[in-house]
Amino acid sequence: MSSDPNRRPPVPPFSQETAIQKVRMAEDAWNTRDPERVSLAYSADSQWRNRSEFLTGREEIVRFLRRKWEKELDYRLIKKLWACQDNRIAVRFAYEWHDNAGNWFRSYGNENWEFNPSGLMHLRIASINDLPIKESERKYHWPLGRRPDDYPTPPNFDL
Repeated sequence: MSSDPNRRPPVPPFSQETAIQKVRMAEDAWNTRDPERVSLAYSADSQWRNRSEFLTGREEIVRFLRRKWEKELDYRLIKKLWACQDNRIAVRFAYEWHDNAGNWFRSYGNENWEFNPSGLMHLRIASINDLPIKESERKYHWPLGRRPDDYPTPPNFDL
């Protein structure tokens, strides 16, 4: 057992099983909408591209996430493993949210993740598109927070 306080199992190299576990852990953290908690999964010098924003380090990640969840209300996210190899994981995801005016959106995207040996993500590249939807078209209805284990994961995100 390592005494590294920054160690975030599972660590690379990832198997299909450990990659799925890592993806679910990330989904669970993001569904808390707690920027500080989410930031702990990233290395202190982590680099992000999120849409057209470029971030470096946990402090910038926390500020970004605070802004995000001030705008994206009632956020519910599902992530799904797309591929994995060695210290890299590719993910597809979709999330629903609404703005202050009550306009609903489903956001679809892909993320490429790269991890350091301690299991902290040191590179995250996210491409995301927002689809305006009617409230009646929402698909993600679990209570805010972690997606229940029995809530179905869509086989595809082209819903």
